[in-house]
Amino acid sequence: MKIQSIKLVYFSPTETTKAVVEGVARGFRATVAERIDLTKPLARSKPLQTGENELLIVGVPVYMGRVPEVIREWLQSIKALNTPTVCIVVYGNRVYDDALRELKDILIADGCVPIAAGTFIGEHSFSSDETPIAIGRPDIRDLSQTEAFGQIIRTKLDPLLSIDEIKTLNVPGEFPYRGETKLWDVDFIAVSNDCNLCQLCAEVCPVGAIDIENSRLIDEKKCITCCACIKNCPQHARTIKPGPVYDASIRLNTLFKEPKQPELFY
Repeated sequence: MKIQSIKLVYFSPTETTKAVVEGVARGFRATVAERIDLTKPLARSKPLQTGENELLIVGVPVYMGRVPEVIREWLQSIKALNTPTVCIVVYGNRVYDDALRELKDILIADGCVPIAAGTFIGEHSFSSDETPIAIGRPDIRDLSQTEAFGQIIRTKLDPLLSIDEIKTLNVPGEFPYRGETKLWDVDFIAVSNDCNLCQLCAEVCPVGAIDIENSRLIDEKKCITCCACIKNCPQHARTIKPGPVYDASIRLNTLFKEPKQPELFY
């Protein structure tokens, strides 16, 4: 198949999913690609249309074993015409549950044709120096595997004459999907006196939960616990305070120390 253009779609508050999707594109030898970063609210206001001669690579992080609710509606609005698609989910070394199955199902309903899928590991959003969870992932080895994945996709697509030659792609997961789509509504971020109100945290927040005038103010109902504000603070003034999120970070650090590896499906 002759691929005329490539679209990279990802939601990546802490840039782990972005790194994985970009790695796959490099392996595919995508010299020119359009990037649709759903982390930015403005991108989620623009619809996407794709055709048969385009390759769509979609990557999302796993939230509570599911596709993040904040981007589900946008994903469901994609208008595709037999577009060959790569489905990718990135999780924090716990489990990905039904997220990959859910992403695949959404994209099929949009008119996409999944040709490959992968699960990769990214540093958990709750990870910290005190409670490291898949810290530094995706690492060099992970990124090497993303590029190898892209190369394999290229070798499988190149000989095909038509999208109709692609066989049904099977991935793990159950339907009805397990897990919860509603995230915690909790006050969990501590802001120290080192905060100089630079507002970078408000800029990187994907849901506008941080007050642009006073970054110490956080809308807990909007917050999706992605911890982008914590990981991007140049003053290291934001941390996870004692409470349910901190307790979860301890459990994850204790129970999921064994590094998990990517899984690939063709």
